[in-house]
Formats: sequence, structure tokens, C-alpha cells
Amino acid sequence: MSKPAAPLKGRAARLARLMPSTGPSTAARTPFVLLVVLLLGGGLITLLLLNSALNEGSFRLSELKRDTTELTDEQQALQRDVDSRSQPDALERRARELGMVPGGSPAFLDPDGTVRGDPTEATAPPPSPSPSPTPGPRASAGAAPDPDATATGASGSASPSGSAPATEPDSATAPAAESTPPPTSPGR
Repeated sequence: MSKPAAPLKGRAARLARLMPSTGPSTAARTPFVLLVVLLLGGGLITLLLLNSALNEGSFRLSELKRDTTELTDEQQALQRDVDSRSQPDALERRARELGMVPGGSPAFLDPDGTVRGDPTEATAPPPSPSPSPTPGPRASAGAAPDPDATATGASGSASPSGSAPATEPDSATAPAAESTPPPTSPGR
């Protein structure tokens, strides 16, 4: 069996009287400890949510920057296209394709109604000679048909209407064969 504890003497007895070690003092600390834990946990969860929101905003910002860069590049390409099509030689070529002709000398009306200048009618310049295919030697009536010729009917013509086949499309109805290459930007 154990001996009862000896009574404290001197300095230890005085300290024991000032700070009693009983159970009720630890029970009073429990709500405070729970409050501190809850505050720290709430702070950590708030920081986590704030960090997630900032990361989402950062991803959205980088996506918008990428879209802005793509749209800026597209806008610059379109502007180069407009610039290349608005050059005088390109405008003249496109006008000729549409059948337009250069205007004659202009006449001006003065405020009093008199005509200044001699107006002339705009006329189309003669078309430039386009290279036409050289016709091969025609088969005579008594000669054998050309084996390289396409299959023809009894009338000797390849088209069902009886007209001669066209070997080259009409320049007015055919799309322009020459097109300008897409412009490139230096350094890309």
C-alpha cells in the first residue's frame, strides 16, 4: 500500500495554494479551444476557396488573351487582304473582269449651267489578243478520221447541238485563273 503524500513545505506549499490543480479549470478551456480550432479551420477553407477563384480567373484570363491574339492576327490578315485588293492595279484588273471600261475625258458643269470641257463617250479598248490553240489539220471528206479525236457523232461534232466544241472557256464567263497569293507577314 502506498503512503499518503507528505504535505508540501515552504515555497511549494505557497505555489500550491495559489494555483490549485482541480478539474473545473480544464473544463473551462474546452469552448475556447473549440472556438480557436473553428476559426482556424474556417480561415483555411476561406483561403482555399479564394485561391480556387483566383486560379479560375487566371485560366479565364489566359484563354481570353489567346483569343485576343488569334482575333488580332485574323484582323491583320484581313486588313492585308483589303490593302492588296485596294491597290490601283488590282482595282483596274477587277474592273476589267467585270466589264468596266476607262472613262473618257470628263466635262464639268459650272454653277451658271454652262458646260466646260468636251465630254466623250467611254469606249472599250480593243481586247488584247489571247493565245488561241492552233487548229490542227482538218480531215478531208475522203480521209480517215483522226484516231486521237474524241468520240463524235455522225455529224462530226462532239456536242449534241451540232456546234463546234469549245477548246478554251470564255474569259468573260470563266473565273479568273490568276489569283493573288495570300500575303505573308515577316517574322512569323
